[in-house]
Amino acid sequence: MKALIMAGGQGTRFWPLSRELYPKQLLKLGDSHTLLQQTVMRLSPLIKPEDIHVITSRKLMVDIKSQLGDVDGGGVNIMLEPEPKNTAPAVGLGALYLERSAPGSVMAVLPSDHLIKQKKKFHATLKKAESLAGEGYLVVFGVKPTKPETGYGYIKTGKGIGDGSFRVERFVEKPDAKTAAEYLESGEYLWNSGMFVWKSSVILDEMKAHMPALYKGLKKIEAALGTENEEAVAAGEFAKLKAVSIDYGVMEKSKNVAVVEAEFDWSDLGSWSAIEEIIEPDGEGNVTVGKVVSLSCRDTTFYAEDRLVAGIGLEGMVVVDTPDATLICKKDMAQNVKDVVAAIKHKGYDEYISHKTVQRPWGSYTVLQSGPSYKIKRIEVKPGAKLSLQVHQHRSEHWVVVSGTARATKGDTVETIHINESTYIPMSTLHRLENPGKVPLQIIEVQNGEYLEEDDIQRFDDVYGRQ
Repeated sequence: MKALIMAGGQGTRFWPLSRELYPKQLLKLGDSHTLLQQTVMRLSPLIKPEDIHVITSRKLMVDIKSQLGDVDGGGVNIMLEPEPKNTAPAVGLGALYLERSAPGSVMAVLPSDHLIKQKKKFHATLKKAESLAGEGYLVVFGVKPTKPETGYGYIKTGKGIGDGSFRVERFVEKPDAKTAAEYLESGEYLWNSGMFVWKSSVILDEMKAHMPALYKGLKKIEAALGTENEEAVAAGEFAKLKAVSIDYGVMEKSKNVAVVEAEFDWSDLGSWSAIEEIIEPDGEGNVTVGKVVSLSCRDTTFYAEDRLVAGIGLEGMVVVDTPDATLICKKDMAQNVKDVVAAIKHKGYDEYISHKTVQRPWGSYTVLQSGPSYKIKRIEVKPGAKLSLQVHQHRSEHWVVVSGTARATKGDTVETIHINESTYIPMSTLHRLENPGKVPLQIIEVQNGEYLEEDDIQRFDDVYGRQ
């Protein structure tokens, strides 16, 4: 069996902890590993690392590659989606490559940000789905409802075709509370988990039948594979595709769909109200992370990163505090956080994009202060790590070492800079910062110029494969 892990999420539902450049799958939520790492580790030993493919965007590739390197020994494959187009085009692209390399393969399509703790039961469900996929079914994992949830889609089960397996009678969009309660009472409905198993050849045939425009685009991409125009053709064809989910594009239209009831506990961690599924609430139903003081509070989630957060008399609330943004909402409205992110973006604020502290494969940087024509950062470089060899066309930089030892390349010269020493990088100068020592390097960087955004970087060499 092969696996295609979908890891191109936009980071809206767990804002302000998740951001566009650091979405939910890259977060550690109540575990020492991120949700993406847990997803990969969960597949072992049933699926070998070299049979796992993670599909993501170019802007997330470096962070994902770094995280995978910590758990897979470098075996997992990374596949780039030219641009976000919802799940159907991404699944089609993955199936296209798998069918080309291993015709007729059974492939599991899995989100990268779900919570599944019972690994053995997960494997048992995968094996059952693999058997049905071998018979030509499109298989979806269904989860037995435990409450009248309005945030999930539902599946009405039809004729039984095996132990815990059924033909799908129909898919149902997210219901209102009354309808969800009726579904729960009937016992005929399962939650749609968004996890699928099928043959790569079968899903491509279904796309040909139900999404002919997508299939036509995929065939054009296939014709260009292995040529010097491969990347350009893929980008061009992808740009023409409509953004459609695999559920709407294929699953709701196909007559060849089966559902396997999941034998494991599951959550898609769809909002902050689900955090209690990761972290055990206290006797008053409160979940607290970080420096929190709560008086007379009940059923409330507190998440504090740096600052002390105090609450008095709160009930059924979510309070999330990060260094640059704070979220306060009712628990039953946590699904609407994505609308807040859209409003932030519409107003032109940057807090939906990234945190003040941004992780990089070589270390991290924190924006301390910014204003017209200047920006001040604290940069930390891991021992032995180095930034790309680069040029900025619109800014100069002044580096001051506060701990460790720096090696600075400037044009044709290389210099070593110690604590309390500094160097200046003029605009349009080829340069690189690296840490030759055995302890973390910290510098203060002062940028000056007419344009100070991160896309003013022209890379000439990079050990992490960034363009």
